[in-house]
Amino acid sequence: MSTPAEKITFSPASPQGAQASVPPVSCEVEARPSSARPVKVIRPPSFSLNTIVSGIRTLAQHSDLLLTLSAFRLKVRYKQSALGWAWAALQPLGLMVIYTIIFTRVTKVATGGTPYPIFVFSGLLPWIFFSSSISNAVNGLVLHHHLLTKMYFPREIIPLSYLVAGLADFSIAALILRALMARYDMHLTWNILYALPIVLVLAGFAGSVALFLSALQVRFRDVGLAMPFMLQVWMFTTPVVYSLHAVPARFRTLYLADPIAGLIDNFRTVVIYGSSPDLSTFSISAAATLVCLLLAYGFFKASEATMADVI
Repeated sequence: MSTPAEKITFSPASPQGAQASVPPVSCEVEARPSSARPVKVIRPPSFSLNTIVSGIRTLAQHSDLLLTLSAFRLKVRYKQSALGWAWAALQPLGLMVIYTIIFTRVTKVATGGTPYPIFVFSGLLPWIFFSSSISNAVNGLVLHHHLLTKMYFPREIIPLSYLVAGLADFSIAALILRALMARYDMHLTWNILYALPIVLVLAGFAGSVALFLSALQVRFRDVGLAMPFMLQVWMFTTPVVYSLHAVPARFRTLYLADPIAGLIDNFRTVVIYGSSPDLSTFSISAAATLVCLLLAYGFFKASEATMADVI
């Protein structure tokens, strides 16, 4: 079906003082239907499975924006810094030195024959990735409130971009761990491949905590203020500076209910000791992570509709 043409006539004005008028010029312009633009309808808050599924689908469509913002985080994080990317390794190295002095000179920690610097660094590596991703992501929505009030995009992209950027710091620190292992003549085994699913589950749990707390931070700024203290306490309830075997057996089941505890212990097992992970504790951590991620994402999407109004 052809589109009808519209006839338009232009009548230029004659110059002042001119004797003859300029004849009108006519032309035909084909009227084309305007291309339909995607319309996003922001509905009232609702927590449902449909909200989660549609949110994941929309997030997948905006994956390029997630990658762009993650690259931006990496670009500005160490901008105008003299040491630059070296800061990604200096933080775990500094903490390693402090904890080594305390737990080798002041008190003793059983490490199963592993040098304590390697032992504590292998625990600090996943923990710093987890804690720094959360602490940065919690304030992300508040810091970028101008984006929330001017345009629509999946709001979870902001906290998740901090998580993706944290993986780059984790990779740099992992190279330092490998260098330390070579210094102490410790070799990797094929069980190191188990570290990939462990880190993936760790990132999933970090994402669930970041989504939940960042949504709360929009309404209650107390979350951001309490975050440093909460993470400090949380670190000492996980096997970062001590071994899981130091926890009394009667409390170990409750202790491993925290997914981070099982993930850090299994990460140390496959990287430092070269053994296969404990499948029971890893399964518990993975199952808890999946449940927490779905619930946190559903809560975040339910809160998304009113974020621009209350931020």
